[in-house]
Amino acid sequence: MAVLVAVVLIVAFSGGSSKTLTDVPAVGSTANGLPGAAGVQALFKGIPQHGTTLGRPNAPVTMVEYVDLQCPYCQEFETQVLPDVVRKYVRAGTLKIELRPWAFIGPDSTRGQGAVLAAAEQNKAFNFASLLYDNQGTENTGWLDDNMVTAAASSIPGLRVHELLGARASAGVKAAAQHVANLAGADNVTSTPTILVGKTGIHGTEVTLASPTDEQTLVDAINAARR
Repeated sequence: MAVLVAVVLIVAFSGGSSKTLTDVPAVGSTANGLPGAAGVQALFKGIPQHGTTLGRPNAPVTMVEYVDLQCPYCQEFETQVLPDVVRKYVRAGTLKIELRPWAFIGPDSTRGQGAVLAAAEQNKAFNFASLLYDNQGTENTGWLDDNMVTAAASSIPGLRVHELLGARASAGVKAAAQHVANLAGADNVTSTPTILVGKTGIHGTEVTLASPTDEQTLVDAINAARR
């Protein structure tokens, strides 16, 4: 069980103000975590993560997902479709997933993107994104503030919380966010979620889902790419 370290941490908001956070753990744990923390840990446990990629490097099929952390349609996809895909295809070694967190809805999107990309530096991006989707608030209400970021980070076993909080505004995270924006432009992404599927090493084809919960169309695309 992680030990809570009583500290006072000053975290700068993007707008220049600051907030004092107390009792921030040094390392995350599911003990007293956000709702869904244990399920997220079980879903991804034992699956390789490297930066924003989930799954075995030699998986024959790659799925790219452009998502916005406060997009409600992404929340439907991430909570109702992605877990099945992870269990059936990623864990089996058939599929790897590239997460491209895009920020286009508003300030909460930008804060979420920075936090997920900071988590990616510790190979915990998928855990972090999934936990935020499990606890998503209403668009542009300020729900994804420093308190939510800290609570999510504190709910992920092994994640170094202070390190993540400090990395969100780093040059590395800013460069990663710009890289996602460049890729989104190249792929003509205009909405989220946007899903691309194809053989690994070949640019994927966009999968047009009938709804965010249209799992069958995605599964068909994965199976087609395996052939």
